[in-house]
Amino acid sequence: MSGPHLSRRQFGYLSAGAAVALLPPGDGSLATPATYAPKHQLRAMWIASVVNIDWPSTTGLPAAQQQSELRALLDLAVRRRFNAVVLQIRPTADAFWPSPLEPWSQYLTGKQGGDPGYDPLAFAVAEAHNRGLELHAWFNPYRVSMQTDLNQLLPSHPARRHPEWTFVYGPKLYYNPGIPAVRAFVQDAIMDAVHRYDIDGVHFDDYFYPYPIAGQTVPDAETFATYGKGFDNVEDWRRDNINRLVREMNARIHAVKPWVKFGISPFGIWRNKSADPLGSDTNGLQSYDAISADTRLWVRNEWLDYINPQVYWYLGFAIADYAKLVPWWATQVAGTHCQLYVGEATYRVGTTGPWLDPAELTKHLTFDRDYPQVRGNVYFSAKDVGDDKLGAMSRLVADHYQHPALTPPMPHLRRGRPAPPPPVVSARRADSGAVLDIRSVGWDAGLRPRSYAVYRFDGIGAHPRGDFSDASHLIAVAPATSRRQSYVDTTAVTGCTYTYFVSSVDRLSGESAPIPALLFAH
Repeated sequence: MSGPHLSRRQFGYLSAGAAVALLPPGDGSLATPATYAPKHQLRAMWIASVVNIDWPSTTGLPAAQQQSELRALLDLAVRRRFNAVVLQIRPTADAFWPSPLEPWSQYLTGKQGGDPGYDPLAFAVAEAHNRGLELHAWFNPYRVSMQTDLNQLLPSHPARRHPEWTFVYGPKLYYNPGIPAVRAFVQDAIMDAVHRYDIDGVHFDDYFYPYPIAGQTVPDAETFATYGKGFDNVEDWRRDNINRLVREMNARIHAVKPWVKFGISPFGIWRNKSADPLGSDTNGLQSYDAISADTRLWVRNEWLDYINPQVYWYLGFAIADYAKLVPWWATQVAGTHCQLYVGEATYRVGTTGPWLDPAELTKHLTFDRDYPQVRGNVYFSAKDVGDDKLGAMSRLVADHYQHPALTPPMPHLRRGRPAPPPPVVSARRADSGAVLDIRSVGWDAGLRPRSYAVYRFDGIGAHPRGDFSDASHLIAVAPATSRRQSYVDTTAVTGCTYTYFVSSVDRLSGESAPIPALLFAH
């Protein structure tokens, strides 16, 4: 799923690290006033593992092939000038890491509990960070199996040992969200990964209580009778169960690692205005009612660091108009520390109606510009980003991602921690281009940078602070791989004089003052 090979000339690179995208026209030239170059913007794609949607491409691949496929997906993210990936590591009450609580996922080897021969999560974290990508670990809380027979699970599976924790609904098996022991166990299973791995985020998708199936009822009447004291109806009780999961998960993550971001990607509609005056001007399924997800409450109570609603509809869609939902979500996050990233339906490109227009996706991002609360976009899913149907993804990147971008800062997670100190920088010429030698000052002082932001200006002279407020001069966000390293700008032209500035950037996009280095023509 990776695109065509790119020559070394099209990359900036680190002497001891992975390649860093440096593609024209983001070459440091002055931007026109009309150019839109956000410096902080989340750009990500989902990498789904359930039923092998994205990765691994099929079960039972050798470890080396699984690793090669994941590297290719991460390289794809870099080529698209993304700065994050959302990797599904707990698709069905199983694990893509050696969990002491749950078995190895069947989507790795084809057999639940089968050891893949390496640690996929550790590998993914290292490879993503080596490319300057954040890795958000994606967990599905309550789905146990894509089939209904408990006996098909390993005898040691927690659901086999606690069948009373589960129920069947439609063609799948679920943990019962109404049982307090289930909620605690799900959190413990997730927190094992939080404790042990250097992930950047914990991410839930839109599956809480199962989506409704005509003629079927969620079989939790006995659970409600046991645990529903104080609630007049089962619907409010179910919502409270999910609210507790979200609130407690937020507290547990940040108690252990305050810098790890917690986000949820819910169905795009909370409630319709016809059902609730606070709802959106839509007429679709309501997550508040259908799957017990009170997403608006989570945002307003600041139980999330980001909300990533799946606004999987086109501009002008009568039932759920993108142009009505994005402003509604922007209003919900206003005045909170919860950031808004819009989920984009890349998988729908080329299907029907407006999705046959190669410009539909890029129109979405153009629309988003009018809403500063929109801090980024996430694309479903990786294989569709790679397939690039109708050239729609390439067009979006050309229109909106001309420059690199830092992920949006989250000051509320800093807890008073300062940004890393500025680096020491010098510039020199080499056959490969302009070489910036960078030394971290805070490496051994607990203020190690995650990356370096590299800016380039033509000529010599003072550069006002405003020149660093957007990405017009940002040519790379280079991973910090060691205390001393070199970055090579392969697009530097012989005979030109440049002023480079380099700043240290931490994992929450806290940035030091930019430090200049001159490169004279010769």
